Amino acid sequence: MTAPTHELKSVLVFDSGIGGLTVLREARVLMPERGFIYVADDAGFPYGGWEEQALKERVIGLFGRLLEEHDPEVCIIACNTAFTLVGADLRAAFPQMTFVGTVPAIKPAAERTRSGLVSVLATPGTVRRAYTRDLIQSFAQQCHVRLVGSENLARMAEAYIRGDAVSDDAVLAEIDQCFVEKEGRKTDIVVLACTHYPFMANLFRRLAPWPVDWLDPAEAIARRARTLVPLIADAVHPDNFDFAVLTSGNPDFATRRLMQGFGLRA
Repeated sequence: MTAPTHELKSVLVFDSGIGGLTVLREARVLMPERGFIYVADDAGFPYGGWEEQALKERVIGLFGRLLEEHDPEVCIIACNTAFTLVGADLRAAFPQMTFVGTVPAIKPAAERTRSGLVSVLATPGTVRRAYTRDLIQSFAQQCHVRLVGSENLARMAEAYIRGDAVSDDAVLAEIDQCFVEKEGRKTDIVVLACTHYPFMANLFRRLAPWPVDWLDPAEAIARRARTLVPLIADAVHPDNFDFAVLTSGNPDFATRRLMQGFGLRA
């Protein structure tokens, strides 16, 4: 007699653009039996410059529609800017849903640093958040933490991953404030507090004035999500998932090709 199989609900991964694909990639490794829906709010991208109340209303409104339409088991908010602002509101608005958030990896950076000099490379929105300051207060009081808010890196990462050229000088201008020398010590960890940034990590390494650990939170986010969904041995990977939803409704050829490269129907 054949054992019964179980078709599982999806995992929804949300980001303002393509940055959450770094998290999706790790989540798939840890949850191969799950189907995924990738949601990019490309119509609202980039989030870094949004007024806070307007962004809250946008994200909560989007999730009202997304949860009704797709009924996922868990939602990964793969965006520091969104989650540090609206994470608590999402959980209050949709208490039946499990949300896995993305916050700057300040705690692991403080635990790993040897020099005590840590930088957080983020969007201006994430740098402004009280949430980010609270993480420093809670976990990194013994460190010197520099917050570096980049106006342009998320856009540059979107262009870079699509194959467009970005100049070394332009990238260096965005990251050079991360490198601090103080009393014979140097920054040794840079927290990548935007999921777009790991796409450019090799470029950052080449341009850095000295070697640092570029801390990518994607694997830790995926591990957390894995703990929140049951591992069912006889589950069947659902055929009707692994697709991307773009809020613009009109992805260009480069975006479609990129999504296909990550195994997603756009």
